[in-house]
Amino acid sequence: MEKKLGLTALTALVLSSMLGAGVFSLPQNMAEAASPAALLIGWGITGVGILFLAFAMLLLTRLRPDLDGGIFTYAREGFGELIGFCSAWGYWLCAVIANVSYLVIVFAALSFFTDSPQHVIFGDGNTWQALLGESLLLWIVHLQVLRGVKTAAGINLAATLAKLLPLGLFIILAALAFKTEVFKLDFTGVALGVPVWEQVKNTMLFTLWVFIGVEGAIVVSARAREKKDVGRATMLAVVSALAIYLLITLLSLGVMPRAELAEVRNPSMAGLMVNMIGPVGEIIIAAGLIISVCGAYLSWTIMAAEVPYLAAQHGAFPKIFGRQNTREAPASSLWLTNGAVQVTLVIIWLTGANYNNLLTVASEMILVPYFLVGAFLFKVAKRKGDTRILIAATGACIYGLWLLYASGLTHLLMSVLLYAPGLLVFMYARRNAAEREALSLLERTGIFLLLAATLPAGWFMFG
Repeated sequence: MEKKLGLTALTALVLSSMLGAGVFSLPQNMAEAASPAALLIGWGITGVGILFLAFAMLLLTRLRPDLDGGIFTYAREGFGELIGFCSAWGYWLCAVIANVSYLVIVFAALSFFTDSPQHVIFGDGNTWQALLGESLLLWIVHLQVLRGVKTAAGINLAATLAKLLPLGLFIILAALAFKTEVFKLDFTGVALGVPVWEQVKNTMLFTLWVFIGVEGAIVVSARAREKKDVGRATMLAVVSALAIYLLITLLSLGVMPRAELAEVRNPSMAGLMVNMIGPVGEIIIAAGLIISVCGAYLSWTIMAAEVPYLAAQHGAFPKIFGRQNTREAPASSLWLTNGAVQVTLVIIWLTGANYNNLLTVASEMILVPYFLVGAFLFKVAKRKGDTRILIAATGACIYGLWLLYASGLTHLLMSVLLYAPGLLVFMYARRNAAEREALSLLERTGIFLLLAATLPAGWFMFG
């Protein structure tokens, strides 16, 4: 297959995947959970951790260039078929839920232009009018990706450049409006009534959420023009995104006191812009959010469809999802992914769930796949006996374990309930694949334990 995506397109894919909806709600999300002191610590941990993770991905693209597909293939190569499947399944579910959240928040943002207290049309993106609009956008993007990944990536590059304009404007205005005395108000969060370390934990899923997509170039590495560009694109995008997130979060706390910022309606960047330049600020940010989220949604549609396609080629998903159309788009996998998105949109409408509910679930499903990247590099480093690689792998593993700890028991149990149904897909794919090796005792034990864990998880979640 012809290699298609260069360094610029790959970097835009990763950056666009990360700079989606979350960045526009980041000021309120973080102010609600933590004080300035806790945020400095939290961003410090996240910054170091995400750089370790990105560096681990960069090293793996160089140490194992034969493994196209990244997240899934690393887990499969390092820990066997079952763990590889769970990584692919968890990542795919994360991508589906992320896509749903993007569609929901696009129409929540449109409500700034269409809704009034007396007449709600789009609301929080969960009305019937929003459902119709989200479904229409879903299938328009679906048709676009069917035209080919390279075409979609070109559109994504333009959207990435467009979204950086309102973010850059916000950072400049916030820097001009920043007041040190406002930033220092209740610096350790006494009013929150929560210890600083607990505040740091409470920020973790938000800081992780805005970095989900860091693996974008790795996932589509099979479509890269030059293999070395995959790792470079990942590091370039991560450093750029980290700088943007730090500036937006910390500058916001110098524009408006934390307690007030915590009450601002999301996307909270719009409320801050109104505070700085008046009503036109809300329009700028709402429009920027819509462009940003549409770009991120296009990136995530490409990545979400790529995972079942790659997994099917290795026998972890049913063979039908390993097919491409004449334009080399993973058509069957794309229909599966967007069908799942459509069903979830209907569920959102029926239950009235919102963007933050989806954020929590999506963040949780990516934790295990991210940890497995570091764990696989650790195995490679031990085999090679290279101390420098071992340090990078250890850092990525520690960050993965920290995220699992910080997410809490409730979210881990939620992920068990979502991983378990995937075992049916795994067993079906194995049954229909020729010349499959028998599962090891450890893998059979893993299946049993995962299924057994659904009982206490179900009782805890719904009992």
